[in-house]
Amino acid sequence: MNGVLRVPASDVLDDYAAALERGWSPDNLRPQVAQEQLTAIKADPQAFLSRMDDREAKGPPVTLPDGSQVPRLPSLKRWIWQDGFCGSIGLRWQPGTDALPPTCLGHFGYAVVPWRRRRGLATKALIEMLPIARRIGLRRVDPTASAGNDASIGVIEKAGGKYIQTFVTPAALGAARDVLYRIDL
Repeated sequence: MNGVLRVPASDVLDDYAAALERGWSPDNLRPQVAQEQLTAIKADPQAFLSRMDDREAKGPPVTLPDGSQVPRLPSLKRWIWQDGFCGSIGLRWQPGTDALPPTCLGHFGYAVVPWRRRRGLATKALIEMLPIARRIGLRRVDPTASAGNDASIGVIEKAGGKYIQTFVTPAALGAARDVLYRIDL
């Protein structure tokens, strides 16, 4: 396999679940997502996998860090894979526009398991997601990172991101300092 992205599938779901069981979470704003996903996998593995590609936003509302909920955006997720499960990356968008609502900080969310970090996998995954975003119809994507997260900022810059601004996230997302980048597709 040349790339690092893999469509989530039942033949490797146990690897994903094992990472969750080790304490990794695909959501850096809500670590409890790991336990929520383990529960969903145990209840109905196929339903869980079907939500990994939700281009019509049919899934349940998204719970924000403050507990409030917002409508789900169309999205798709890919697993980062290199000699085993390494993490996940998701792409979300709003139909008909490149803009996102204020409760969605960026077009991408990615997380690499701690035991596979610092190997360039997130950068490769983000670069591989860009043609997918283009095929969906986006003309640009706006990745974000926490202002102090040098590793994530490096991933975005290596993927071609150009710094736009530093901003404070909405209160529902923690009122933290983040940085906004842009990648023209």
